[in-house]
Amino acid sequence: MASAASHYETHLGPHYSWMLGDPAAAAERAMADIESLGLQPVPQGIAVDLGAGTGLHSVPLARRGYRVTAIDSCELLLQELRVRAAGSPVTGVRADLLSFPQIVPGPIDVILCMGDTLTHLQDPAAVETLFAAVAASLAGGGTFAATFRDYSRATEGTSRFIPVRSDADRILTCFLEFSEERVLVHDLLHERIEGSWRLRVSCYPKLRLDPVWVTQRLQEQGLQVRTATRPNGMIQVIATKP
Repeated sequence: MASAASHYETHLGPHYSWMLGDPAAAAERAMADIESLGLQPVPQGIAVDLGAGTGLHSVPLARRGYRVTAIDSCELLLQELRVRAAGSPVTGVRADLLSFPQIVPGPIDVILCMGDTLTHLQDPAAVETLFAAVAASLAGGGTFAATFRDYSRATEGTSRFIPVRSDADRILTCFLEFSEERVLVHDLLHERIEGSWRLRVSCYPKLRLDPVWVTQRLQEQGLQVRTATRPNGMIQVIATKP
């Protein structure tokens, strides 16, 4: 079983942009995520994008006047981010998410953790450590926003198989295997190479985070929290520092 970082570096990273589908549609979805936060344009504001990937959320933040530090563990994705964000005040950094206070000491106006990145952390204690760092780093009136999938209820039977994307040369299917605290995510990639289909499989654990638990842990850090369900089924949590 791989870690989330190694899974992306060796398995999903080379196919990540393809997996997202139409680039314009993916950018539009990310823009909608940013617009849903109700952020006002802030010239010279400071933002951090945790698990930034290819920069889908970093670039819209930069367009709103923020200087963005985009942190991810996958160098392949950061290379795409640097191309996407060329000419924008976005800096890609390869690092562990929990190290962000050492990279951007703060105060920080906006901290993002989008796209199920929160479930990639090692255990619930690591999530609480992240939330404490977020609360300490945010400026007064600053915003923390995260999206994640609600795995708190286990799926069963064939519903554990999720077709992600397919075309003439690639088929990506995800299979979920539930344990008490985690869901083991198996990504099955069929790829046509020189006329023959080849299968590569890698798996990594995600945390089963209950939205109520996430809300309570953020409130314990003195943050004001509201939640919503995004059109893609992701749970959205928006926390503001008074």
